[in-house]
Amino acid sequence: MKSTATKTQLKKRLTRSLLGFAVFLVAFMTAIFLVRTGPQQDQAPSALRMGLEFNGRLAQNLFSESRQSVEVAPPTGKPRVNGDLGLRTPLNLSDYKVRVESGSRQLEIPLQDFAKLPYSKVSTLFKCIEGWSMPVEYEGYRFSDFMEALDLGKKPDGSFYKYVGLVTPDGQYYVSIDIESMRHAQTLLAIKMNESPLALENGAPIRLIIPIKYGIKSLKRVGLIFFSDVRPPDYWAERGYDWHSGL
Repeated sequence: MKSTATKTQLKKRLTRSLLGFAVFLVAFMTAIFLVRTGPQQDQAPSALRMGLEFNGRLAQNLFSESRQSVEVAPPTGKPRVNGDLGLRTPLNLSDYKVRVESGSRQLEIPLQDFAKLPYSKVSTLFKCIEGWSMPVEYEGYRFSDFMEALDLGKKPDGSFYKYVGLVTPDGQYYVSIDIESMRHAQTLLAIKMNESPLALENGAPIRLIIPIKYGIKSLKRVGLIFFSDVRPPDYWAERGYDWHSGL
């Protein structure tokens, strides 16, 4: 069909298009300038941090306990080692205890006490925020079973605290995670990987594995677990990364 637009009309359309593109380009460059030169929050531009926090809240509102990380066939071979934060201080692993703080209660739990909990396995893809993934099988104890067995994480009114904080024995690495994700069926306090006891570089003698989040949340070598209604510090969130880190 032949166009009936006049030359004048075509010029007006072209002018509007060019003006629209110019306005968009100016707005885009202004936004880039403000992000680069504006205030920082936890080593990330405040505008980006607001976006990350919004995405985290949205993901939390959509959270479902039925959502599972992908299951894979049990892998073989030695698991990949990535980072040694929190693992550099020598320990006496023969007398290892995990400290727990829940309200006014303070406990020290020896490793042998964890063996009283139901035993679980998870075979899934471990996903690193750096962009790589690999199949890994974990064995250990569901965090939800751990909480239930010791009556942890509840306030006097019976409701759960909002967050769980975990820290390595030397205090060098720490994460905080929402209570719903910690109570997910695939979240384990693991003692084995790929059918072998945890190696020192993989977090021996006991570590967190939370497959519904990126690997930065799966803290190696758990030394302290505590519950709080105030979001605890998180190592990588303080360095510009997404606190939620959900998959």
